[in-house]
Amino acid sequence: MFPFLFSIWGCIPEISKDCTDMTNASSTYLGIIAGTIIGAVISWWIYYRQKKISQMQDRILSRIKELEESHGEILKKLADFDDKHEKAFDAIHELGSNIDSVLKKSDTDTK
Repeated sequence: MFPFLFSIWGCIPEISKDCTDMTNASSTYLGIIAGTIIGAVISWWIYYRQKKISQMQDRILSRIKELEESHGEILKKLADFDDKHEKAFDAIHELGSNIDSVLKKSDTDTK
């Protein structure tokens, strides 16, 4: 089947035994076929590499998104923790002030 298809294009000595020289037409067709095959292989390789890189980038971006969400939650918890400690510190400071005023009042009453 293939020798018949190639015989349409002209004399290709690599394929048919009774041919003595390659014609310009067959040389052109052979170059086109070889170029197409090489181009297809290179195109497939580039596509495959880009697809792999794209998938890797998608995984990295989803991981970054997860980290940003978890960091946001941690920062919110830290802010709540800080607010609770600030309230406790204010209550302790107010209690200390009340104790100081009671001590001063008791000192002035005993004198």
